[in-house]
Amino acid sequence: MKSTNIVRQDYKITRNDRLKLLGQKPVLIWLTGLSGSGKSTIADKLEQELYFKGFKTYLLDGDNIRHGLNKNIDFTEEGRKENIRRIGEVAKLFMDAGIIVITAFISPFKEDRDQVRNLIAEGEFIEVHVDCPLGVCEQRDVKGLYAKARKGEIPNFTGISSPFEAPEAAEITVKTAEDSLDDCVNQILDYSLKRIKP
Repeated sequence: MKSTNIVRQDYKITRNDRLKLLGQKPVLIWLTGLSGSGKSTIADKLEQELYFKGFKTYLLDGDNIRHGLNKNIDFTEEGRKENIRRIGEVAKLFMDAGIIVITAFISPFKEDRDQVRNLIAEGEFIEVHVDCPLGVCEQRDVKGLYAKARKGEIPNFTGISSPFEAPEAAEITVKTAEDSLDDCVNQILDYSLKRIKP
């Protein structure tokens, strides 16, 4: 149910004031890909690189968010849509504060990723397809999720019983089965720095 009788409140300190204070432009670096493709590993390393360069960042990770903000959301298609919707709104708030946001979510549906893109100002959404063959992701399977999904113990599992709609026009595609972690991170970093620097 949508809330009613709400009026947006304006405040004296604006987004531009915060950006000037921080000396950076916010972007949303949205990593999408199969479970086991390397999203969280890349996101972690990318945040470290940005931090060491003096940028203010925050990393939103799928599992971590479901321990708190989204712990009441299931893994049905509707639940996944709501999960991504909330993340988009949270990311937008961080960006309003001037923070560079990195996310690591499977986010399997194009419609949901596009919905987030449409929340964010033009040029501030950087979609990164963490591309890795399903077979390689299954071999990695550090969480044992694919094995459970193959046994039918996890319903609606992306790549097995639920589809992954690969981005058609991502700003960046990294291939984690072919390239090193550093190569993948540097590819994202090189592109992102052009958007981040004032």
